[in-house]
Amino acid sequence: MSTARTALETEEHQALRAAVAALGKRYGRDYMTTVIREGKHTDELWAEAAKLGYLGVNLPEEYGGGGGGMAELSIVLEELGAAGSPLLMMIVSPAICGTVIARFGTEEQKRTWLPGLADGSLTMAFGITEPDAGSNSHRITTTARRDGDDWVLTGRKVFVSGVDIADATLIVGRTEDARSGKLKPCLFIVPRDAPGFGRSQIDMELHAPEKQFELVLDDVRLPADALVGDEDAGLLQLFAGLNPERIMTAAFGIGMGRFALGRAVEYARTRQVWKDPIGAHQAIAHPLATAHIDLELSRLMMQKAARLYDEGDDIGAGEAANMAKYAAGEACVKAVDQAVHTLGGNGLTREYGLASLITASRVARIAPVSREMILNYVSHQSLGLPKSY
Repeated sequence: MSTARTALETEEHQALRAAVAALGKRYGRDYMTTVIREGKHTDELWAEAAKLGYLGVNLPEEYGGGGGGMAELSIVLEELGAAGSPLLMMIVSPAICGTVIARFGTEEQKRTWLPGLADGSLTMAFGITEPDAGSNSHRITTTARRDGDDWVLTGRKVFVSGVDIADATLIVGRTEDARSGKLKPCLFIVPRDAPGFGRSQIDMELHAPEKQFELVLDDVRLPADALVGDEDAGLLQLFAGLNPERIMTAAFGIGMGRFALGRAVEYARTRQVWKDPIGAHQAIAHPLATAHIDLELSRLMMQKAARLYDEGDDIGAGEAANMAKYAAGEACVKAVDQAVHTLGGNGLTREYGLASLITASRVARIAPVSREMILNYVSHQSLGLPKSY
């Protein structure tokens, strides 16, 4: 299945894409489904991707990373997804947490975390969503108060991926502004074994190696250096992590959509019911062609978002990253849906590995932010329309 990327990507990017695709092919969908069925984690693929330098490709070279950016990291996740073996924690650990620490962390925080995030020996989860606030940073109720030199965190988080395997979680809390008395967002590194930091697994219909958790922070005491960056720049730092999150979620969706479409195209080429393969019929061919177009258009916006972000244009990247995430989520769901229909009953069998994607593809639509909230963002920020909230 041809893909039109050569004109936009450098030779280095094309080489990275080919190398990661080869790695993904060695593992494939069967590896992922086996890991899920056996209740394990993708340790082997994670370790090999790290050893080859793919996990930390976006992190600074002086801390063991590849010195690249979101353009490179999104290629890695997309190609692993297109092979059927996406690594969801790439969105969280190197993309969100690694980026925030690299941009705003203290020298000590960078030395402590970045080399491990780059070589895969350390992972970090990210907790923003709350039971009553969703991802609305203005309604977050997890609070951090000073107690001497320490911080004390209290609150709850939900739908936090991979807490059981993460060495720490980057928690979005709110502190009181001494001048205004209002609460402002701040980011804190909370070690997995911190007293008062409890977790319980959420029972999900979604089958994935990465489990989802609810967190309870019951007067979790942290040292002063658990705060990332400047207390007065928390909102800026938060959005610096959310743009990579959206870019990488787009990569996740595009990769998954490409995998499903590839399976469907292969089937349509060879499946013969009458004298011609079913792919010769326009009722089969045209929806697959449409899915391919939508995925390619999504990638274009993702590439734009990554480039703007890597060039330091946070405002421009915010719009493009949200649009890329929206477009990729829609394209992914449609591609999976059409792939399953192309295979008919075979699309629901374990052999072809598509049925589980019916649920998984919705992740790209609803997480980390719903498509409706993205439409709100575009309505207000891009079009200048008034808010209803």
